Amino acid sequence: MPRSAYEIVHPDKRVTSVVFASPHSGRDYPASFVKRTILDEHTIRTSEDAFVDRLFDSATQFGAPFLKAGAPRAYIDMNRSADELDPALIEGVRGGGHNPRIASGLGIIPRVVANGRIIYSGKMSLAEAQARISGYYHPYHTALQKLLDESHARFGEAILVDCHSMPHEAVDGVVRAGKPRPEIVLGDRFGAAADTGIVDQIESAFLDAGFRVARNTPFAGAYTTSHYGRPSRRQHAVQIEIDRSLYMNEQLIRPNNNFSAFRSLLRGVIARIAEIGQREERLAAE
Repeated sequence: MPRSAYEIVHPDKRVTSVVFASPHSGRDYPASFVKRTILDEHTIRTSEDAFVDRLFDSATQFGAPFLKAGAPRAYIDMNRSADELDPALIEGVRGGGHNPRIASGLGIIPRVVANGRIIYSGKMSLAEAQARISGYYHPYHTALQKLLDESHARFGEAILVDCHSMPHEAVDGVVRAGKPRPEIVLGDRFGAAADTGIVDQIESAFLDAGFRVARNTPFAGAYTTSHYGRPSRRQHAVQIEIDRSLYMNEQLIRPNNNFSAFRSLLRGVIARIAEIGQREERLAAE
């Protein structure tokens, strides 16, 4: 089993309502899982948001906590609902209404990794699936909600920034539609998950750093954004997707020669995002 469900890196002093989280950068693959999968150790990693935890690790320097999943996405997906169980993978699960994520093999316990490559040769028991959910998924989300509740108590508002990466070809459809290729995609469930003013400020932080930014196309946010985004309760959630080719060799799953420079550039963006919550702190104190 993976050693831990999550890790929280706390700042020396919490000075912003912003909480950063990386649900898909976990890479603790237990030997039992690697032995069981029909994929090699390299292919099983293709579903990771590799190195996103390193890209955003400066968040604590700007007074924000950073939550990182320990278990890898191929083992359990923190960005799904607990009831998104795949009947094609898990014994004893009945098919319900059509769910495109489950149908494509990307339920809470994934059946496939990138490009639809099958992880297992057969099914797993419902008990095993539930053990993963209770041992890793629920502790991660309990920790995340606690961090957001702490922001609410201290600042009167919570802003979740859910950090992800996307394959370079993921936005090919945008290009085919005649639009510039975005390097960053912000997802706020088309305004349902976060106040527009907050998303505007996050977008400005990326634009001012020289990035091409799109909103909600092709990624509007999944479970985390829709579940935690409650603008009417002053709890906001924004998903950030970053083009992997900007900082890594996608085929080798290694940082590329631009990694350090990109990470430094992103550090300035993270500082700007953290400042959004600092402004809210002053408002809450007035």
